[in-house]
Amino acid sequence: MFTGLVEKVGKIGRVSRGRGLVLEIVFEPWATPLEEGESVAVNGVCLTVARRDASRFTADVLRETEERSTLGGLKPGDRVNLERAVRAGAPLGGHIVQGHVDGRGKVLAKIPRGRDFRLKIGCSRVLAAQSILKGSVAIDGVSLTISGLGEDWLMVDVIPSTAGATTLGAKRPGDSVNLETDALGKYAARATPRPASGLTLEMLARAGFGGGFE
Repeated sequence: MFTGLVEKVGKIGRVSRGRGLVLEIVFEPWATPLEEGESVAVNGVCLTVARRDASRFTADVLRETEERSTLGGLKPGDRVNLERAVRAGAPLGGHIVQGHVDGRGKVLAKIPRGRDFRLKIGCSRVLAAQSILKGSVAIDGVSLTISGLGEDWLMVDVIPSTAGATTLGAKRPGDSVNLETDALGKYAARATPRPASGLTLEMLARAGFGGGFE
């Protein structure tokens, strides 16, 4: 589990595509070294450290993950947001982020608002339906609050400190991003009763199924 509070911005060192996608990520060392087998969110995607040293690690990317996220389009030199999995008892400063990206979005507009800026992100209707105004969303692993919402888009506001500490400050219209909606929204959408068939007691009575309905 993650919080959506990015700890570092790393860079893609190498991209290998033998029998599957393997990414090498280069970063400034953490005070506590990475361990093989631990989880790191890379642009919001939970990856497992396969090999590592003090300033780099490699991770295998599942085909399903590659198809659902933007990781398959990364190139050497690209900057990526990094967050280690939250430890038990650690403060939860953002929101609960699973690192299971729901899909890709596209930056439709970047709107300056004084020192801040607003990003309008196009997304599928399914992802928009799982979101609520003033709820949370993770964009490339960054926990943000939804400030605007439509049938196939959502809006977030980015403050200067977030722009400077993550890759969001460099986003431009047309860029693709990873989206993970709030887990609570997914469960709520799944639990919503399906629309009724439209049958009424009156319709059943007219069809000859009289009595016993009250």
